[in-house]
Amino acid sequence: MEEDAGQSIPFKYPASDFLLTVGGMFLFLLDVVLDVWAVVTFYQQEAYVFMGLLVFLLMGSSALVQAFSWLWYHYDKDGTETRTESLVKSLHSLKILHVFQMGVYLRYAGLVRISICGFCCRKRYMEGNAVYLTHDLSLLRLIETFSESAPQLVLMITIIIQRGEVEPITILKALGSVSAIAVSVTMYHRSLRSFLPDKTKQGWSSSVVYFMWNLLLIGPRVAAVALFTSVFPCFIAAHFLSSWMVLFFVAWQLKTDFMDSGGGEWLYRATVGLIWYFSWFNIVEGHTRQRSIIYHTWIGVDIGMLCGFWVWQMIKNPPYFELPLDSYVIFVIMISLYIAGLCLKVIYYKFCHPKITKLGEVECRLEPMSESVGLPPYGLDVVDSRLMGHTERPEPSVRVNKRMRNLADNFYS
Repeated sequence: MEEDAGQSIPFKYPASDFLLTVGGMFLFLLDVVLDVWAVVTFYQQEAYVFMGLLVFLLMGSSALVQAFSWLWYHYDKDGTETRTESLVKSLHSLKILHVFQMGVYLRYAGLVRISICGFCCRKRYMEGNAVYLTHDLSLLRLIETFSESAPQLVLMITIIIQRGEVEPITILKALGSVSAIAVSVTMYHRSLRSFLPDKTKQGWSSSVVYFMWNLLLIGPRVAAVALFTSVFPCFIAAHFLSSWMVLFFVAWQLKTDFMDSGGGEWLYRATVGLIWYFSWFNIVEGHTRQRSIIYHTWIGVDIGMLCGFWVWQMIKNPPYFELPLDSYVIFVIMISLYIAGLCLKVIYYKFCHPKITKLGEVECRLEPMSESVGLPPYGLDVVDSRLMGHTERPEPSVRVNKRMRNLADNFYS
C-alpha cells in the first residue's frame, strides 16, 4: 500500500489556477447580475413569454446545480469539508443554504480560503484540497453551462432572428456566448488532465485544439436549434423532449455509476441526456470511439434536418427582413462548421490525446492516498484526524475527488 501511495499523483494548485478560480467567481456573480438585468429588460418591453422562458431556464438550472452540490456535500459528510463550510453546523443547515440557492457560493468561499492558506503555508495537502474543491466546482459549472448558458443562447439567437436584428454586433455577441460555453468545457478538460501522471508534459496547445473543436461542434448545434425554433417555436419542445428521452434511455442502458445513491444516479443520467443534446460527454469506460461516432452521426443528421426545415420555411414564407446571407449558404456553413469540428476532434485524438493503452496503469496512481497505511481516513484534515485518534502522520492525506477521477478514467479509457 505504501508503494501505491508513492505513485499517487502530486496534485498542484498554482497561482494561475487560483486566479482563474477567483475570476470564475466574479464571472459567476456577473452572470447573475446580467440575468436579472435581462429579466427586467423583457419585463419593460412587455415580452412576457420570453421573460417567462428565461426565468424558467434560470430557476431550473439553479435548482439542478444546487441539487448536485447538496448531494455531493451529503456524500462527503464524513469529514470532507473546509473550515468555511464547517461554520455551517449541520447537513440540515447546508440543505437550507442550498434551498436558498447559496450552496455554490459557499463552495467558492471555501475554495478561496483554503487556497490562500495553502499559498501562505505551502502545505501539499492544502494544494490537494484546493484541487479537490476546484474539481467539484468545475463539474457544477459544466452542468450550469448546458442547463442554462446553452439554452439561454438558443433563446437569445431565436429572439434576434425573429426580431430581424441580425447585425454584426448581435452575431459577435452570439459568438462570444458560444465561445464562453466552449471555454467552460475546456476548463473541465483541464481538470480531467490533472489526473494524468505525465500532465506536466502537456501544454496549452492541446487545450486550444480541444477548445476549437468544441466551439465548432457546439456552435452549429446551438445555431441549428435556434434557427428551427425561430420558425417552429411550438415544435421545439417536442423535439427536445423526444431527443432527451432517447438520450436518457441510452445513459440508463450504459449503467452509469457516478453518484453514491440511486436517486442521485437517476438525476445524473437525466442531466447527461441534457448535456448530450448539445455536446458529447463520455460517461463510461470502453468503446469510446464507437459511441462517439454514433453520437456525432446522429447529431449531424439532426442538425441537417433542423436547418433543412428552416430553409424550407424561409423559401415558403420569406421573412420581412433581409438575411445577411442566403438561407442555402447558411445551411452549407452550418454543416461545414460541424464537419470541420469533427476533423479537429480527430486531430486532437490523433496527436494531442494521451496514449493510454492500459487504464489500470493510470488507475493505480489514482488511488486515494487515504487508503495508505498510517494516513488519516479519506478527506479528514489534521485536526479532525487527531480528534479521532489518528496520529500516525503529522500531515493529512492528499484528497482525491473520486467523481472527477471516474470521469477522467472514462475520458482517457
